[in-house]
Amino acid sequence: MDRVAPRRAARAVAQLASIAALLLAWEAASRLGWADPQFIPPPSAVARALGEVGPEALSLTVETLGKTVAAYVLAVVAGVGLGLLIGSVRHLYDVLNPFVVALYAIPKILVLPWVILAFGLGAAPAVAYGTLQGVFPVCLLVMGAVRDLDPRLLLVARGMGASPAQCYWKVILPAVVPAVLAGMRLAMVFCLLGVLVVEMFGGIRGLGFLLTNLANAFRAPELFAATAIVSTISIAVVLALEILNRRLSHWR
Repeated sequence: MDRVAPRRAARAVAQLASIAALLLAWEAASRLGWADPQFIPPPSAVARALGEVGPEALSLTVETLGKTVAAYVLAVVAGVGLGLLIGSVRHLYDVLNPFVVALYAIPKILVLPWVILAFGLGAAPAVAYGTLQGVFPVCLLVMGAVRDLDPRLLLVARGMGASPAQCYWKVILPAVVPAVLAGMRLAMVFCLLGVLVVEMFGGIRGLGFLLTNLANAFRAPELFAATAIVSTISIAVVLALEILNRRLSHWR
């Protein structure tokens, strides 16, 4: 235990030093003229722009995150439910698995115009498209985990008198927890991506719409600052899900 803390501290120092070195190299490249500041502004300019665009970006963050959370909940619930159902019933798996894989492989950007046409403007198309982006990774991972489950575990459980509900709760669910948690991490990233894409190309209010406006106005420092906010939010959410992953893994 005594050795773990110094290792973590050394790793954190190394990570911070790497970030600092990258920012210094970026600043030097911009000031020495190796990078055009109109397109790649130095970190100092991005930091100043953060104070200008920050309040607006933070207010829009609430809207974007609200749509992302709604899409995420729908994607996880539908993905886990469909994955358990299709993976548990062999006939359904044999029939539907090729279609699920094919739908996952189709670039979702192709259906974006149809989503906007069907749901109109507002939050609905962003939530629908975000759900569409996030549901397939969860479903495929859960399906695979159920199909890879050792059938002897279910055989022993049934031999001990376990009901179908008890088999799900005591055997299948603990076995697929890692796949569910992995799907949850992927789904959050995909849902956020889907919401941002709709906001960018659908002209819907949110962080994506702000990024598009800043890009069209050639406001590079503000664009980098807004992008940094989006990236920070995404990283924070993924790290939070990673902590949840470690805690729930004990249940398995």
